[in-house]
Amino acid sequence: MADKEAFPDLPKIQYEGPKSKNPLAFRHYNPEEEVEGRKMRDHLRFSVVYWHTFRGALADPFGVGTAVRPWDDGSDSVENARRRARAAFEFMEKLGAPYYAFHDRDVAPEGANLKETNSNLDAVAETLKEEQERTGIRLLWGTACLFIHPRFVHGAATSCQADVFAYAAAQVKKAMEVTHYLGGEGYTFWGGREGYGTLLNTDLKRELDHLGRFLRMAVDYKRKLGFKGQFYIEPKPKEPTKHQYDSDAAACLNFLREQDLLGDFKLNIETNHATLAGHTMEHELEVALAADALGSIDANMGDQLLGWDTDQFPTDVYQTTQVMLRVLRMGGFSTGGLNFDAKVRRESFEPMDLAYAHIAGMDAFARGLKVAAALRADGRLREFVEERYASWDSGIGAQIERGEADFESLERHMLEQGDAAPRRSGRQEYLENIINQFI
Repeated sequence: MADKEAFPDLPKIQYEGPKSKNPLAFRHYNPEEEVEGRKMRDHLRFSVVYWHTFRGALADPFGVGTAVRPWDDGSDSVENARRRARAAFEFMEKLGAPYYAFHDRDVAPEGANLKETNSNLDAVAETLKEEQERTGIRLLWGTACLFIHPRFVHGAATSCQADVFAYAAAQVKKAMEVTHYLGGEGYTFWGGREGYGTLLNTDLKRELDHLGRFLRMAVDYKRKLGFKGQFYIEPKPKEPTKHQYDSDAAACLNFLREQDLLGDFKLNIETNHATLAGHTMEHELEVALAADALGSIDANMGDQLLGWDTDQFPTDVYQTTQVMLRVLRMGGFSTGGLNFDAKVRRESFEPMDLAYAHIAGMDAFARGLKVAAALRADGRLREFVEERYASWDSGIGAQIERGEADFESLERHMLEQGDAAPRRSGRQEYLENIINQFI
């Protein structure tokens, strides 16, 4: 840690219980508390993102950044990047977050050429390694920033220029190596500008084929590198492009199947991306779960009145309950975790606001975890769904599921029975009220 603390007024955040009014304490997140036989810290696996938390200036399309970050001199020097890394680990250590995640360009500045850029990343990675060893904080996943630099104006793996594809491959290779060096538990591919603004200038099939080829190269190099971490694809429908190829969970899964990559990737699902795609977060989680492809979660939420990726900290307990119901049904995270891909509002510009925001998100998910566990113990939601589909557990339903029926046999069955009529109400309001009873 640097001689001068970056967060001198921030104590180590402790659990004080639901009655606490201390804004710098957890009211629900008790890392040692057991839920369904597992400690909260292991259920939730919280991760702090480097990009929003330590690189975001809180700018918007109508104004410059407002963030006050005393430890950052605003330069692109390696020394400033190292100082920023130490500040980040001081914050994460005081917060009690066990993980972090980064893009390569978040942690180290771009140089005059690829060789210099890689050298900068290596230098800062040494500091990250030192801080990981000092604090015990681990890297949840790394990724490469393939969208900010002007070279990626037409995309990266889907660029119309072959040398941009080659540069992106070299950049991902290095980012994978650094992730491996830091003991990262995964590596994420986010489409960024992999999409189009207009089909008038786009060869869609060629771009998708190139993206598949790029990902297969990454899988090949992963094996050569000996990297054991999980690969993730992160769905997002739009912004910055009109249409991104990784538009939602179903599209990602279809692409991975088509490219014979489904065995090599899981999905990293984000709440705000789900809403941008016109879905609920629970829908996207269910789609991923159905394919046994849910790997990790970017924990945030959007504003329903705004049509862009606002990346707000998650504070809606109904939503966190829905998320944790799926995570618990999955048996918990075997890879990935809850990664706070969220940023404080432009008006929340002081360093302490970073703490308030993360505490709010961690408490919201801890409460969601407890409510989800209580709902599961109560059993009424599960029992209702089981009873609703009971006709598939025997008789003609079981025959259909076993593949023992055909159109002729089903016709004979219905000629004997005469008709089919709904036998059970969906009782949506009744079920929603059960959720309310626990929240």
